[in-house]
Amino acid sequence: MAKPNLHIAIAILLHQDQVLVGWRDAQQHQGNKNEFPGGKVEEGESPVEACKREVLEEVGINLSEWHHFDFIRHEYDDVIVNLHIFHSAVPTSMLESIREPWQWYRRDELLYLNFPKANKAMLKRLYWQQIIKISDQLSQLAEVDDTKLMYWRTDATQQQQIELSEIKLEDLSRLIVNIELWKKLNSVQQQSMGAVHLKQQQCLQLNKGDLQQGVRYIAACHDLASVLHASRIGCDAVLLSPVKHTETHSETQPLGWQAFASIAQQVDIPVFALGGMHISDLMEAKQHHAYGIAGIRFV
Repeated sequence: MAKPNLHIAIAILLHQDQVLVGWRDAQQHQGNKNEFPGGKVEEGESPVEACKREVLEEVGINLSEWHHFDFIRHEYDDVIVNLHIFHSAVPTSMLESIREPWQWYRRDELLYLNFPKANKAMLKRLYWQQIIKISDQLSQLAEVDDTKLMYWRTDATQQQQIELSEIKLEDLSRLIVNIELWKKLNSVQQQSMGAVHLKQQQCLQLNKGDLQQGVRYIAACHDLASVLHASRIGCDAVLLSPVKHTETHSETQPLGWQAFASIAQQVDIPVFALGGMHISDLMEAKQHHAYGIAGIRFV
C-alpha cells in the first residue's frame, strides 16, 4: 500500500535573532517533539496561504510578508511529507498577541531541541556560527573548526573551481563563496555550501522572489538602506561594515558602535560586525545587537 503523501506548510517566525518554537502533542504524528508553526495544505489552497492561515489559527498573529525559505521532501516509515517552508519577521507590536505555549529560542538553542528528522536541514540553515573568518586563501579552511565560518574572498575563475573540487563536501558547509563562483559549481557543491555572498550592489539589484529557494545568502552592507533591502528580499544574514577604522579602507568613515546598533536592531536576521574587529570585540558587538563578528586578521 502506498504511503500517504502530505503537503505541509511550515512557518519560520523570526524576531531579533530568535525563532518561535512550539511542542507537538503525543497523539500527533512525530509527537512529543518540538515544532514550528504550520499544518496541512488544504484543497484549493496555496502553500503560502496555508502557512498564513495556520499561523493565524495556531499562533494568533496575521502576517502578510512571507519569503520562500525551502522545500523539503522527507519519507518516514509511515508517511511522506512535503514541507513548504516560509519565513517572516514578527514586529514588536504583535509579540503580546502570540498564544501559549509558543516560545522564542535563540538560534543556537535550536540545536538542542527535539525536532522531527525532517527539520534537520531547516535547523542547519537557521544556525549561524558567531565568527566568520575572511581569507583569500582556501587552504585556511582547514584551520577553521565547526565554531566558525570562512568567507573565501576570491574571483570566480576556472582555477577557483579546480581548488574547490579538491575540498571535501562536508567541509564546504563551513565555507562562504561569492555568488559568481557559486553559480559555476555543480549542484552537489552548491547544496553543500555554507552560504552565498552578495556584494551590496548585487543585493540592491535584486527584488523579493529573486533569491533561489533553499540557498542561504549573506549580503555585504554599509548602511541602513542596504540592510533593510537585504532583509526585505529574504537574505539570511548581513555583514555590516566598517564598524571601526581599518588599514585596508583607511579613507572610509567608520560607523561606530552606536550607529551599528541603530541599524542592526531594525532587522530580524543576523547582523555580523565587520571592520577592525578582534576576538575581544565579540562581547561588545553582541551588546550592540550584533549576532557575531567577521574579520581578516583576527582568526
